Amino acid sequence: MIRQRSRGQPRRVPVNWRAAALLGLITSSYSTLVAQLLAARVGRDAVVDWMVVASIPAQDLALQAEPSWPVILGGILFHQSADFLWAVVFFGLLGRWTAGLRPWTILLVGIPWAVFTSAFEYFGVVPFWQPVFTLNQPYWVGLLVHLTSASLYPLFPWLRDWLAGRASPHRRFAAWWSGVTAAGVLGMAVLAFLGWHGREWPSHLGGALAYDQGWMRAMAAHHRQGVAVARVAEQAADDPHLRSLARLMIAGQAGDVMVLEQWWRGWFGTPVLPPPEEHMAMPGMLAPEQLAALDRSAGKPGFDALFVTLMTHHHQGAIAMADAALGRAGDPRLRLMAHAIRHAQRGEILLMQGIPRGFAVSGAAALALIAPAGRHPADGGPAVHR
Repeated sequence: MIRQRSRGQPRRVPVNWRAAALLGLITSSYSTLVAQLLAARVGRDAVVDWMVVASIPAQDLALQAEPSWPVILGGILFHQSADFLWAVVFFGLLGRWTAGLRPWTILLVGIPWAVFTSAFEYFGVVPFWQPVFTLNQPYWVGLLVHLTSASLYPLFPWLRDWLAGRASPHRRFAAWWSGVTAAGVLGMAVLAFLGWHGREWPSHLGGALAYDQGWMRAMAAHHRQGVAVARVAEQAADDPHLRSLARLMIAGQAGDVMVLEQWWRGWFGTPVLPPPEEHMAMPGMLAPEQLAALDRSAGKPGFDALFVTLMTHHHQGAIAMADAALGRAGDPRLRLMAHAIRHAQRGEILLMQGIPRGFAVSGAAALALIAPAGRHPADGGPAVHR
């Protein structure tokens, strides 16, 4: 006999949806924690990354020279809401095909799912709403975050059984997998703690020690000048969007310098990252007379155009330096950071030039990920987006 729900009795949410929601809360919190702990290990400033994420819903209002706590928390919450949604889609909306899978199968399926969801966000959705995210962060950052979340998807069968109040054949796997995850978080926390206290581990890897040290000194000095130039535009630019981009440049380049200084202390044991020997020999460095001309133009009609011209030249120099490090740096972490710098500098040039939202952003970001120096529209020649 079919048991009918009595009138007035609340409809119970199916267990698959409840388990998916609980898993989404877990995975979103876990990926946030991992992103925070792992950021500096791969050359990222987590605070700046959260600010850029916050700019997706908040637009230019979120772009700050020194990201505030409300903006940082806004970025974290927006990330967690998206992470939560993908878990609910995978096990709730698509539960007919996924909810019955075994843990190891879920783990295998979760890998292409992470690739799909990260690419869908990065190339298919966000460029139409806020180009800054896609043009500032290389795709692999989002992919790592999505893979981190998907690594906990195998806990779903146990969560579903637990919420249903029944014994689960996956209890031992869930306990083991949770233990492995907790051990990994503990290890990342220890590495982060050591890094914050000048004991970066592992220390410098690979060969090319002299090149790596020279590149770190040069890029830090190059970025410091970029921060100084952007601070002028933060105050003097007439276009509000250009002022917002200047704040993004300040935060991003200052964050890179902070990471380089932390690595220098941890790798080489000296407290201060010394300046390069040939300061003006670096590509894109602005001469004193160019800096003076920019200062004199502050508040005048031609300031915005002059700033875009000078900062584009400065960024193109950083692109060339980062591209060279991709092939010559000995430590793989420097190569990873160089790739991110090349991507962000290209993106900021296109943003200054007024690239339209949508597929133009997707295509430019995709090309920026793979094109060597001189093979991307931002690397030289006339502006292509006006």
